[in-house]
Amino acid sequence: MPAFASSGDLEEKQQTLEIVGDGVYALTAEGDPNVGAIEADDFLVCFEAMATPTAARQWLARLREHTDKPIRYLVLSHYHAVRVLGASAFGADVIVSHANTRALIEERGQQDWESEYGRMPRLFKDPGSIPGLTLPTLTFTDRLAIDLGGGRFLELHHLGRGHTEGDIVAWLPDERILFAGDLVEARAALYTGDAFHREWSTTTLDRVAALGARTLIGGRGPVTREVVAAIGQTRDFLEVMLREVGAAHRRGGTLKEAFDAAHAALAPRYGGWPIFEHCLPFNVSRLWDELDGVERPVIWTAERDRAVWDLLQS
Repeated sequence: MPAFASSGDLEEKQQTLEIVGDGVYALTAEGDPNVGAIEADDFLVCFEAMATPTAARQWLARLREHTDKPIRYLVLSHYHAVRVLGASAFGADVIVSHANTRALIEERGQQDWESEYGRMPRLFKDPGSIPGLTLPTLTFTDRLAIDLGGGRFLELHHLGRGHTEGDIVAWLPDERILFAGDLVEARAALYTGDAFHREWSTTTLDRVAALGARTLIGGRGPVTREVVAAIGQTRDFLEVMLREVGAAHRRGGTLKEAFDAAHAALAPRYGGWPIFEHCLPFNVSRLWDELDGVERPVIWTAERDRAVWDLLQS
């Protein structure tokens, strides 16, 4: 059996800080979670918080080589631990998320913290630096605009359920730059363990595509200017899962049979991409629940993680 999730992935990844527009920064790291920042006239908006304050401070040190503006807003695209637990390092005046993200942190944030620490220990640099769960201080449901000055605005949009039920994107309409969170990945496998597969693969991705971005920073993978291809890859991954797991479900097969079918169909194209093997057992388990009529994702705990892994990766 392969090492549990990403517990065997202990090699540090090379980080790349890219200036993707005037005062627009993206930090990528060979398939690790991406983060970014946008300069306003006299403040910064940061996008995503990393897994620990220590990890976040390393990112901020890179950012401070380019700008010393104070951080007014920290935007959290969704509730997962590797995206939110480093928030205290930013000293932001306002922490922004979708209303559902705040509710999810309150409902299952502690379990998610324990789950993701077990799955991806390398991302949790100095876990003792985490002061506790981070709750957003400003929430919205559909759209929120941040005035950057000089006639520029950063638009935050909830485009529908997808990776979670509270995903938001950050959109710079003038520059046509999109921080997509984990709704789109560029050459990195999807995690769908808390997803709404049918909605994500159709209406939600349709709305992402309709923005017409020229540059996209996904949740993982490199910055891409091949936006249509990145959205198409994300949609294809979901559609293959829906086809293969759905077929096993309809014929009365087992969860293990569904996993094996999805793995066989996805691996030729996506098997070499970051976190593919890590994610797929959890992805198939959630989709199976969804096909069973379980509307909201079952909470992942460290114990449930191991049980699903042992069943499907054996």
